[in-house]
Amino acid sequence: MELPLRSPGRCPNDKNTVNAHSSSRYTAAIVDLDGTMVDTLGDFQVALNAAMADLGLDRVGREFIEHTVGKGSEHLVRQTLAAVGAPESRFAEAFDRYQHHYDRINGKYADVYDGVIEGLVRLQAAGLALACLTNKPVAFAKALLEMKGLAPFFSMVSGGDSFERKKPDPLPVVRTCEALGSEPSRTLVVGDSVNDATAARAAGCPVVLVRYGYNHGQPVAEVDCDGTVDRLDAIDLH
Repeated sequence: MELPLRSPGRCPNDKNTVNAHSSSRYTAAIVDLDGTMVDTLGDFQVALNAAMADLGLDRVGREFIEHTVGKGSEHLVRQTLAAVGAPESRFAEAFDRYQHHYDRINGKYADVYDGVIEGLVRLQAAGLALACLTNKPVAFAKALLEMKGLAPFFSMVSGGDSFERKKPDPLPVVRTCEALGSEPSRTLVVGDSVNDATAARAAGCPVVLVRYGYNHGQPVAEVDCDGTVDRLDAIDLH
């Protein structure tokens, strides 16, 4: 089955693989990080709760974090402050402490999902240029990719502070396509949430979502995309 470029409606949820056709159709792939390649909820939980403890505030649970991550560190910290009943005036202090703790533990409580390395090997072997595009600060993203052995796959890594706007705005995707020298219609976006799908759609890219990611606690079957997979290596390039 050839993966449609801009199919309307929701993701098909009755197939375990998505056919991305062949390397002659796609010249590049843009891959998200948190919830797509690496399960980082443990890192978020440790860093956030350490920051809240520094401010004398309550802890937050894993489920709250799973439903909140994906729109950048600033959004995550602001939502956490709201959840524990702290005023917006404490954001600067909270964000500083969060950054401090995240830098200290980045990657220690995170694990690469099954099928990710195999999937990246397949994409690279098919001749696709690979970029990692995440809303995580780029310094944290690069350090995490290095720690988990994923950095060599990517010719470009961009974070939430690399551009003027973050996903779901299409700007980061458009700029990444330009840097890769790949037309959006021939650049496959791989992510785990509506943020990735919305950005890809607006940029003119086909998009596949993994079913195991975060997506604010909602199933990706409800998101307008071109397909879903259980593992990164289930994207069929043949």
